[in-house]
Amino acid sequence: MKFVHTKITFLFFLMLLSSLGMSAQEIIKDVEPVVQKAEVTKGRQKIDGIIATVGDYIILDSDIDKSFLELSSQGASVKDITRCQMLGKLMEDKLYAHQAVQDSIKVTDAEVKGMMEERLNYMVEQIGSIEKVVQYYKKDSEEDFKTYFFDILKENKLTSEMQKKIVDAVEITPEEVRNFFKKIPKDELPLFGAEMEVAQIVVTPKVSEEDKKKVIDRLNEFKKEISEGSSFSTKAVLYSEDPGSRASGGFYKMNRKTPFVKEFKDVAFALKEGEISAPFETEFGFHIIYVEKIKGQELELRHILLAPKVTEASLKEAKEKIELIRKRIVDKEISFADAARSMSDEKETRANGGALINPKTQDTHFELTKMDPVLYSQVSNLKDNEISQPILDEEKQGKKRYKLITVTNRINEHTADYGKDYIKIKDLALKEKQIKAIGKWFDEKIKETYVKVLGEYRDCEFTNNWLKK
Repeated sequence: MKFVHTKITFLFFLMLLSSLGMSAQEIIKDVEPVVQKAEVTKGRQKIDGIIATVGDYIILDSDIDKSFLELSSQGASVKDITRCQMLGKLMEDKLYAHQAVQDSIKVTDAEVKGMMEERLNYMVEQIGSIEKVVQYYKKDSEEDFKTYFFDILKENKLTSEMQKKIVDAVEITPEEVRNFFKKIPKDELPLFGAEMEVAQIVVTPKVSEEDKKKVIDRLNEFKKEISEGSSFSTKAVLYSEDPGSRASGGFYKMNRKTPFVKEFKDVAFALKEGEISAPFETEFGFHIIYVEKIKGQELELRHILLAPKVTEASLKEAKEKIELIRKRIVDKEISFADAARSMSDEKETRANGGALINPKTQDTHFELTKMDPVLYSQVSNLKDNEISQPILDEEKQGKKRYKLITVTNRINEHTADYGKDYIKIKDLALKEKQIKAIGKWFDEKIKETYVKVLGEYRDCEFTNNWLKK
């Protein structure tokens, strides 16, 4: 398994580094080296100039230092990462961003502004004030910092979109998975940790018609203000309760196959370009949708989600209902699975007797060492088939519900088995194929892109052929 492990570990390293967002990055027309500034480092003068150019992008020597600092600030160890490796990663990011522009991958200013607001709020929370953030990054003003930060985030977004385009195009067949598994020597088969299968029953408090009307009225008010000139994107950033799109101003791209709930897709595809929907309901709450662009079968849209608040009386009623369900299961009047099918309010798990699906693997197995800490705390002390007491669960959007949880199966630590662990083996095989696709992409794009490495960094041994030897 060493050959698989080495490649996959390297891919994870790349993915980790791709989250770096603080390296100083500039777009230039002139590719000749320019001295930017001088710094004193360990008693000697260090000249901070251009050390590499990839397409229209440059990398400064100080970018490497800033990348190390950023990685350290995220709690990652940098002791085994060399400056050459860090430069190689920065050059990869530049090539992704450069090619994204060539491929006409769009990243809107509204998306970037939404991301920036979210990041700035987090930084202010950590450091104390916007003035301290500006001072920390050694900028002259808040405006200078935001311009600098905007450019960084836009380039990072281009990079991630280009990576996604390459990886999403990779598919794998059952035959390829089988061949991948057969090639692994028996003494190198991966060891999978202890796992469990979990089921739950959910009771959601009912929302009154009066509270629903308040939310609908507010969305209609937003719609009126937007028609009079207010920004839909700003409204979404300020008020939407959808954590997945709020930071980007409610923005989504979707087609008929995008996994949105049916009600949302039905409304979206019924709208014309530039049109705003009336408020409508899904299981998540109430929405309004604004279609920005229609590109063939693809929509670019924004939406605002508001969920009615639950009253204490409704919460009490839900708790009483779930306590009654638990009593019936404990008294063996009904099985947990049958109770889930007939009485649970969670339609995603109801048909499968309440069985939870692991969002990372898309099967029913949860590895204990990788389980969500909240879920682990709820099931770790349960015996087989024991039913938890009612748990008040509060989701990120602030929605409250009661649930019962049970452990339906435990699986001990074991060596990979093709039949039992197909999903995990498929994931490993797909990652290896994605790595090969990325490697091929780099080989092709480096050949057709202007690349220059300067000074001592020409002695680096890069993973990719940046020196075009």
